[in-house]
Formats: sequence, C-alpha cells, structure tokens
Amino acid sequence: MRDFEYESPTTLPEALAILATGPGCRPLAGGTDLIDHVRVGRLAPDVLVDVKKLPELNILEAGPKGLRIGAATPCFRIVAHEAIQRDYAALADSAHIIGGIQIQNRATFGGNVCTSGPAADSIPSLIALSAACVIAGPQGTRRVPIEQFCTGPGKNVLQPGELLVEFELPAPGPHSGSHYRRFIPRNEMDIAVVGVGAAVTLDAGGQTITAARIALGAVAPTPLLAEQAAQAVIGQPVGESTFQAAGRAAREIISPITDMRGTAEFRTHVTGVLVERVLQAAVSRARGGRS
Repeated sequence: MRDFEYESPTTLPEALAILATGPGCRPLAGGTDLIDHVRVGRLAPDVLVDVKKLPELNILEAGPKGLRIGAATPCFRIVAHEAIQRDYAALADSAHIIGGIQIQNRATFGGNVCTSGPAADSIPSLIALSAACVIAGPQGTRRVPIEQFCTGPGKNVLQPGELLVEFELPAPGPHSGSHYRRFIPRNEMDIAVVGVGAAVTLDAGGQTITAARIALGAVAPTPLLAEQAAQAVIGQPVGESTFQAAGRAAREIISPITDMRGTAEFRTHVTGVLVERVLQAAVSRARGGRS
C-alpha cells in the first residue's frame, strides 16, 4: 500500500475545501471497499478525507415527509431502524446482507453507491423507493435521482470536489410494501449474480397494484430502473400471471454478461424468477404480512 495523507474534517465546508484541492483527494466513509482498492493498487489517492465525523452525513430521520439517510450512516443503524423496517423494508433487506456484522458496523450506503458497482446491493432498493442523491460541491448543492447516479461500472455523476451527502426518500403511501432479494452462487461469494428491488402500492382492498417501481442489479453496466416491468403490473390484479408478466418484461431490458459467477443465460432466467418472488414479497408486506 502506498503512502497517503489522512484528513478528518468535522464540518462539511471544511471537507469540501479539502476535496477541492485536487483529484488525488478521495472521501473515506466506511472504507470497506476503498481501503481494499488502495491496498491492491487499484486506487492510489494522495489524501483520504474521513467523512464519518460530518453531522450531515450521519443523519437518519424518518417523518411524514419521508426518510433521510446520511451517506456515512453505517448499515447496522439502517437495519435496526424501526421506521425503515416498517415503511422502507427493502432498505433493511439490503443493509442486512452487505457483509457480516463487523462490516455492517463500518459499511455505508453512500460508499456502496459511490463505488458504483453494477451488483451493489443498496442501489436497487434505493431505486425502487424513489431515492434522490443530495450532492454538495464547489458549485453548491444538487439532487440527482438515484437511477441516474451510476454512469458505468465504477463510474458515476460526481464531479471533482463533489461529495454525496445524503439520500432523500419520499414517504410511502398507505398499503405500500417493498422488498430486495439477490441470488448468490454460494454463501462465501458475497456478490449478487442478480439483485432485484421492488416497491408496490395496492388499492384499499389489497387486490390491485396501483403503483410500482422495480429495479435490477448485476444484469447491465449499471443498476436499472425497470419501467417496462413496473408498467406490466400497474393496474393489474395481484396474482401469479401479473408477476410473471413483470418477469418477462424485465428479461427483455437486461444485458447480462457471462463471468465466474454465472452465464448470461442463467442471469436472464434468474432475473425473471427473482422479479416474481420480490413482487410477491412486496405485496405481502403491503398487506401487512411478512415476506
């Protein structure tokens, strides 16, 4: 591992000032990905800027207007948050499977999103729940829908000197539920072959899907908002045929690769299966049940 400087600012303006000094500065949140990348030489930063002490990046608030999650909030806080478990369950699903307990005490959704891997577990859940990324930088603050944040494998919309501060999610309506699920080849390979997140809203009787968002991971260069799959279920009765239609629509928009974790053909098949199962679980939660 090459030598680097370490900075630990305590205010957001101070952190932004350090990040603006040059391209060799990189934010450090949990560091569960970043430190490993530095160790193997994939990244060679001059300065690591620890953002764990910034209050804005540690916020975790749920209220009538929605949910705010600071980019440096560790996963264990997300898993344990009662309002998230109840109203934003897909986020708890994702946070629960990002590494083991030790990793969850350090790992953050902000770091997971900024690493921008196609198989990131947090992103499909955030997409399904309509999250927006709040980004601060030299030109001020801007908001980017999470489905537009990643631009390619390991790439995103952050400009030099910018920092992802938090995620904002709207409050779900009545009779809403969400779920995230992934397929991995075996327990010791903790990377999704396919990941699917979905959020649904039902009518008062719980029989018809009135709104839906479906997101797919590990089946394209970036996580996808599967609008065609969602349109296949909106206005339709809850049932196996509706879920199957969404699965077929999802298969049509993906471009999976073949690698050591699975073939493109296998990923295509699993995508349809997971879309059906995730929708079924989201509907169960919308009805007040458990997945």
